[in-house]
Amino acid sequence: MGRPAEKTDLTLPARIFSVLAAVLLVGALALATLLPPDMSVHEAMHAIDAAWADDVLHALIGGLGKGVWDAVAVPLLMRPVWLPPLCLGLICVGGALSSSFQATPRTKRRQS
Repeated sequence: MGRPAEKTDLTLPARIFSVLAAVLLVGALALATLLPPDMSVHEAMHAIDAAWADDVLHALIGGLGKGVWDAVAVPLLMRPVWLPPLCLGLICVGGALSSSFQATPRTKRRQS
């Protein structure tokens, strides 16, 4: 019949991070190629639905507070639309790589 499938030693978190990384990186590539390269996250939200974008922005301002809004949300909304999924995808790649390493027991060295 067929050859048996090889068993991989990836842990569950490594697999989850790997899938998330693949989805986010492919999504970033799709956004970068299909949309104008300088389109910001804010412009993309308004292109989807202007009323929804305004509701989300008002909810974020009310929930985060003015200081967090100015320091975190505004710079994020000014970035190109493909940059946040790319950054999150790279973080997931790092998570997949670091969680795939198994802790190996240290062997005792022979002392002479």
